Amino acid sequence: MPLLTKSKLTSLDAFSRAQDDVRIRTRSGAIVTISCLCITLLLLISEWTQFHQIVTRPELVIDRERNLPLEFSIDITFPNMPCDLLNFDIMDDMGTTLLLDDHFQDSGFVKTRISNMGQELGTYESRLSDNVVSREIQDKSKYCGSCYGARDQSANENLKDPNDWICCQTCHDVQSAYRVAGWAFFDGKNIEQCEREGYVASINEHLSEGCRLKGGAQLERISGDIHFAPGTAFQNMRGHFHDTSLYDQLDNMNLNFNHIIHHLSFGPRIDHNHKALIQNENHNIMSVSTAPLDGTQVLADYNSHNYQFNYFIKIVPTRYEYLRLTEKIINKIIETAQFSSSFHAKPIAGGTDLADPTITHQRGGTPGLYFNIEMSPLKVIQREQHKISWSGFLLNCITSIGGILAVGTVCDKILYRAQRTLFTKKE
Repeated sequence: MPLLTKSKLTSLDAFSRAQDDVRIRTRSGAIVTISCLCITLLLLISEWTQFHQIVTRPELVIDRERNLPLEFSIDITFPNMPCDLLNFDIMDDMGTTLLLDDHFQDSGFVKTRISNMGQELGTYESRLSDNVVSREIQDKSKYCGSCYGARDQSANENLKDPNDWICCQTCHDVQSAYRVAGWAFFDGKNIEQCEREGYVASINEHLSEGCRLKGGAQLERISGDIHFAPGTAFQNMRGHFHDTSLYDQLDNMNLNFNHIIHHLSFGPRIDHNHKALIQNENHNIMSVSTAPLDGTQVLADYNSHNYQFNYFIKIVPTRYEYLRLTEKIINKIIETAQFSSSFHAKPIAGGTDLADPTITHQRGGTPGLYFNIEMSPLKVIQREQHKISWSGFLLNCITSIGGILAVGTVCDKILYRAQRTLFTKKE
C-alpha cells in the first residue's frame, strides 16, 4: 500500500530530474550559471533599493474641511510707495472686511520703511496715534478742535456740558470726519491738528521712501481679495473705497505699485530643502507649488502710477501625509494649500493693453496691487508611501529568480546543442 501511494505521488512530480551518472557538465554551462547568479544578485539589490524608496502619490478628493482656517502669510516690498500712503485690506465674498490701517498695530502685520537705496529705515509707527495729543488739548473745556465743515458743530454753542460737544481733537478725528463726509483729505495741509502733530511734515518727508510689509493672518476658506491701495480705506452703502486724493495729486513723484514678492503662501511653509522636490512614481522631479510667487518682481519700465496690478489666484487645499518624523518634519500630517496664479496689469485711464494691442481696457478702478482669490472645492492629498509593498517585493524577487533561471536554461541548451553540432561535423 505505501508503495502504491508513493507511485501515485511520484507521477505528479513536476520537477523530475536525471540521475547524477547521466548528467553532463560543460564549461559553457558553468559560464551561464555564473552569469545568472550575478544578474540575479543585481536584480535583487535593485528590488531591495526600490522597496526602501519612498514616493509621494497624489489623491484628489472633495474638501470636507471647509471650516478649517487658512493660514495666510506675506512678505512684500513696494520700492516706490511710502508706508504713510500704503493701505492693506483683506475682503471676502461673504462681506467681511478687515481694514488693517484702522488697527494696524494689532493686525499681526508690520510695515518697515525702505530708503530709495533699498535700506531698512525702521518699523513704521502709525501716524494716527492719539497719544501725541497733550492733556490740555484732550480737555474739551479748554480746547475743541474744528472739523472744518466735515461735521456740524453749530450745536456746541447751546450745549453746556463740554463732554457733549462735537469736536475734532486730533488729526485722526479730522480725517475720520472727512472720510464720513466723503471729502478728499490730501496731506492735511492747513489743518491745525495735523500741522501741530507733524502729520503734514511726516507725509512730505517720506514721499521718496518705499515700504515693506510682512506678517500673517487666519482667513476663511472662501473667495475674496487681498489688496494694497493708496490712502485710507472706508466703506459706505455704495461699497469699499480709498481716499486716493493725495496719491492722485502726486502723479509727478513716481509713486507706483511696483513690487517684489519675497513670500506669499496660504498655509504652513514646506521646507524647500527637504520636501520642495519630491519624486513621483515615474522618477520625474516635480516642484511643490505652495509658494510659486516667491521671488516675483514687477518693476515696470513705464509710468505705472495709474496702473492696477492683478494676480488671479486659484487655491487648492493640500494635505501632506509623511511616513515618519524627521528633524525637519515635526508633524506627520500638514494641512496647507497649493495655488496657481496669472498676472495682468490694467491702466486706470483705460486704453490699449501694453502687452497685447488687441485688448482694450475700460476706464475705472483704483490703482494698487490686487490678489483675487478663488477657492477650489477639491483637495489634494500628497501621501508618502513605499514604492512597493512587502508582498510586491517578495513577488518581484521570486519573478526575477524564476525568470533568470528559465532564460539561463534556454541559453545553456542552445549552447550545448551548438557545441554538439560543431563537434559532430568535425568528426
